[in-house]
Amino acid sequence: MASLNDYLLVSGLLFAIGLAGVVVRRNIIVVFMCLELMLSAANLTLVAFSRFHPAANGLPDYNGQMLVFFVITVAAAEVAVGLAIIVALYRARQTIHTDDLTSLKG
Repeated sequence: MASLNDYLLVSGLLFAIGLAGVVVRRNIIVVFMCLELMLSAANLTLVAFSRFHPAANGLPDYNGQMLVFFVITVAAAEVAVGLAIIVALYRARQTIHTDDLTSLKG
Protein backbone atom coordinates (compact mmCIF):
# COMPACT_ATOMS: atom_id res chain seq x y z
CA MET A 1 0.00 0.00 0.00
CA ALA A 2 1.38 3.38 -0.98
CA SER A 3 1.62 6.02 1.73
CA LEU A 4 1.14 9.76 1.56
CA ASN A 5 4.91 10.25 1.47
CA ASP A 6 5.15 8.11 -1.68
CA TYR A 7 2.59 10.24 -3.47
CA LEU A 8 4.26 13.45 -2.33
CA LEU A 9 7.65 12.18 -3.50
CA VAL A 10 6.31 11.38 -6.97
CA SER A 11 4.53 14.73 -7.09
CA GLY A 12 7.69 16.57 -6.07
CA LEU A 13 9.71 14.75 -8.72
CA LEU A 14 7.15 15.58 -11.41
CA PHE A 15 7.13 19.21 -10.34
CA ALA A 16 10.95 19.35 -10.35
CA ILE A 17 11.10 17.82 -13.84
CA GLY A 18 8.54 20.36 -15.06
CA LEU A 19 10.39 23.26 -13.45
CA ALA A 20 13.69 22.13 -14.94
CA GLY A 21 12.03 21.89 -18.35
CA VAL A 22 10.64 25.41 -18.09
CA VAL A 23 14.00 26.84 -17.05
CA VAL A 24 16.30 24.88 -19.37
CA ARG A 25 14.39 24.27 -22.59
CA ARG A 26 14.10 26.84 -25.37
CA ASN A 27 11.30 25.33 -27.45
CA ILE A 28 8.07 27.05 -26.46
CA ILE A 29 5.98 23.90 -26.98
CA VAL A 30 8.22 21.91 -24.62
CA VAL A 31 8.00 24.74 -22.08
CA PHE A 32 4.22 24.62 -22.43
CA MET A 33 4.18 20.86 -21.83
CA CYS A 34 6.40 21.28 -18.78
CA LEU A 35 3.96 23.82 -17.35
CA GLU A 36 1.20 21.24 -17.78
CA LEU A 37 3.41 18.68 -16.01
CA MET A 38 3.73 21.08 -13.08
CA LEU A 39 -0.07 21.45 -12.95
CA SER A 40 -0.41 17.66 -12.93
CA ALA A 41 2.02 17.44 -10.02
CA ALA A 42 -0.07 19.93 -8.08
CA ASN A 43 -3.20 17.91 -8.90
CA LEU A 44 -1.55 14.73 -7.63
CA THR A 45 -0.70 16.49 -4.38
CA LEU A 46 -4.28 17.69 -3.95
CA VAL A 47 -5.70 14.22 -4.55
CA ALA A 48 -3.17 12.59 -2.21
CA PHE A 49 -3.96 14.98 0.63
CA SER A 50 -7.67 14.55 -0.04
CA ARG A 51 -7.33 10.77 0.09
CA PHE A 52 -5.23 10.58 3.23
CA HIS A 53 -7.04 13.28 5.23
CA PRO A 54 -10.25 11.65 6.46
CA ALA A 55 -13.37 13.69 7.11
CA ALA A 56 -15.34 13.49 10.35
CA ASN A 57 -17.22 10.34 9.28
CA GLY A 58 -14.05 8.41 8.36
CA LEU A 59 -14.49 8.77 4.59
CA PRO A 60 -11.94 10.65 2.49
CA ASP A 61 -12.34 14.43 2.27
CA TYR A 62 -13.36 15.08 -1.32
CA ASN A 63 -12.77 18.86 -1.33
CA GLY A 64 -9.29 18.49 -2.81
CA GLN A 65 -10.56 16.18 -5.52
CA MET A 66 -13.26 18.66 -6.48
CA LEU A 67 -10.61 21.39 -6.71
CA VAL A 68 -8.69 19.15 -9.13
CA PHE A 69 -11.68 19.20 -11.52
CA PHE A 70 -11.59 22.99 -11.54
CA VAL A 71 -7.82 22.97 -12.15
CA ILE A 72 -8.27 20.54 -15.06
CA THR A 73 -10.98 22.78 -16.51
CA VAL A 74 -8.75 25.85 -16.30
CA ALA A 75 -5.84 23.86 -17.76
CA ALA A 76 -7.98 22.83 -20.74
CA ALA A 77 -8.86 26.47 -21.41
CA GLU A 78 -5.19 27.39 -20.99
CA VAL A 79 -4.17 24.78 -23.55
CA ALA A 80 -6.66 26.11 -26.09
CA VAL A 81 -5.56 29.73 -25.66
CA GLY A 82 -1.86 28.88 -25.30
CA LEU A 83 -1.73 26.79 -28.46
CA ALA A 84 -3.57 29.52 -30.36
CA ILE A 85 -0.94 32.03 -29.21
CA ILE A 86 1.86 29.65 -30.18
CA VAL A 87 0.38 29.15 -33.65
CA ALA A 88 0.01 32.93 -34.08
CA LEU A 89 3.63 33.45 -32.98
CA TYR A 90 4.85 30.82 -35.40
CA ARG A 91 2.92 32.38 -38.28
CA ALA A 92 4.31 35.82 -37.49
CA ARG A 93 7.93 34.88 -36.69
CA GLN A 94 8.43 31.43 -38.30
CA THR A 95 10.05 30.16 -35.09
CA ILE A 96 9.01 28.74 -31.73
CA HIS A 97 12.35 29.09 -29.93
CA THR A 98 12.22 31.43 -26.96
CA ASP A 99 15.66 32.90 -27.73
CA ASP A 100 14.36 34.28 -31.02
CA LEU A 101 11.26 35.83 -29.45
CA THR A 102 12.87 38.83 -27.77
CA SER A 103 10.35 41.55 -28.52
CA LEU A 104 6.63 41.86 -29.09
CA LYS A 105 7.06 43.83 -32.32
CA GLY A 106 6.37 42.03 -35.59
